[in-house]
Amino acid sequence: MLNLVAEKALARLLMVGSTFITIFVVWGAVTDPVNVTKLLALGGVAGAAITLALSFGARDLWASHKSAVILAFVFSLTVINSVAQSGAPMSQLIYGAYGRNSGLITYLLLILLFISALALSQKASFLKVSYGLLAAGAVNVAYSLWVITFGDFVGWTNPYGNILGTFGNPNFIGAFLGMFASVLFAFIVKPNLNWRFRAGSIVLLLITFVEIESSTAIQGIVVAAGGMALVGFFFLRSKFSSPLIPSIYSLFVLIGGVVATLGALQKGPLTSLIYKNSVSLRGEYWQAGWNMGEKFPFSGVGMDTYGDWYRRLRDDQALINPGPNTISNAAHNVVLDQLAYGGWPMLIAYIAIIILVTIAIVKVVLRNKAFDFTFVGLAVAWICYQVQSIISINQIGLAIWGWLLGGTLIAYERATRSNGLSASSSSPKNRKSRQSVGLSPFMVGALGAVVGLLVAVPPYSSDTKWKAALSSGSVEEIEKALTPGYLNPQGSFRYANATQLFETNQLYDLAYKYAKIGVEFNPEFFDAWKMLYYIQKSTPEDRELAKKNLLRIDPINKNIFDVPQG
Repeated sequence: MLNLVAEKALARLLMVGSTFITIFVVWGAVTDPVNVTKLLALGGVAGAAITLALSFGARDLWASHKSAVILAFVFSLTVINSVAQSGAPMSQLIYGAYGRNSGLITYLLLILLFISALALSQKASFLKVSYGLLAAGAVNVAYSLWVITFGDFVGWTNPYGNILGTFGNPNFIGAFLGMFASVLFAFIVKPNLNWRFRAGSIVLLLITFVEIESSTAIQGIVVAAGGMALVGFFFLRSKFSSPLIPSIYSLFVLIGGVVATLGALQKGPLTSLIYKNSVSLRGEYWQAGWNMGEKFPFSGVGMDTYGDWYRRLRDDQALINPGPNTISNAAHNVVLDQLAYGGWPMLIAYIAIIILVTIAIVKVVLRNKAFDFTFVGLAVAWICYQVQSIISINQIGLAIWGWLLGGTLIAYERATRSNGLSASSSSPKNRKSRQSVGLSPFMVGALGAVVGLLVAVPPYSSDTKWKAALSSGSVEEIEKALTPGYLNPQGSFRYANATQLFETNQLYDLAYKYAKIGVEFNPEFFDAWKMLYYIQKSTPEDRELAKKNLLRIDPINKNIFDVPQG
């Protein structure tokens, strides 16, 4: 296991780093203030964390967590397999689609974060992970309260009219606040808490409830209610020696959960309160993801390529609701995203990791009835993440918690197998003697962070160049920003955006040039062919080719050409 100094460094890194990834946004310098910035932060944190974990404890990590490491490795292979077999543009497969960034790099970094958490073994280390989530939640609560009271100081476009938090979307902030509320409630009810902390936390929890309501995200309400109900179960279980009271409580919670689920499905008394049209839309997105897995069972359509295949593989019913011209670039279900991206191999590997974490939770629950905030906070937060992931997107600010908490819970179960968990899992003398590298933990982590940043920086670098070029108004600068390179990977959306920009400004030759580049770059991107079809410089042959491809990509929509350009 890690020596004391190295583990303290890793725990602090995971606490501060997870908070930073969650709250990090940049505006003004980029067109996407959320996703490319969080990917950049993830690269630095995951690179530093895995370097620390492997440099100071690789042998013990393998000895203690073979199953988890093997599953993580297998999942990584399914991601690589998806990239190798997909015909999508390599930059999209590696870095993800614009506005999502759920490509190979993101998933590999999440896996490294998961493996790094396996190296933890001290009570203080596990607590730091929970404190990281609480810190990220507190920042979002403060920011959202400011927005509600004074207005938003972040210069981004907000078509929703609701709070966005540091996630750029009301559904994401709602879900995260639900997770935060659950862990905060566990903190409030933990034994022997100073009354000042308890009172302050209660006020913070009440503000959080108001903000969840302000987000209008049903998933935020569901996650908060379910998470707090789960905390209630652990609390009652610790107070009563007989299982009768916790069992009755669980029965009522189960009934409430069933009624709420029926309400979401337009059945029962809670329909008007819970059901939203977005539930029906998600059903169509889920079906399309399932269809992708059926068509490509062993490889999927490719990392973050759901949007290129949605039109082709949606059901006929999707033409009615959400409609023929409403599309999605994600299944709105993280589990089905794995099926769509990498087929059954990726789905099975992902579910196996979830099962492994679930087994760890069950083992701890069976052997310990005491209300331990360290465990309850981690377990409830992870379960809340899994619940929201059923109806949500794998947004980086949320996804890090699923992977980080999963690895932490497996490590916690291992560390508490015998005689409980103490402040240090082995004697300081032995822990200090296990120094495997000549550099200090800080230097090792810094080197890893540099490597991680170099891996994750290209989408951010490219977006800053594109934003600067647009702001300059210079055709020359815009064309430079459209020149591919390692630090300037291009994407389908940008080529289509450039084509429309040039066409609007009557630069017809340039519009034609980038329309042709766009369809060559990604012949599966609907909007690329749409641009080629509509621009003035297109020849009759170009339009005929574009028409054939539009009908190929969207075969069940008979009204493609009734829709104006835009």
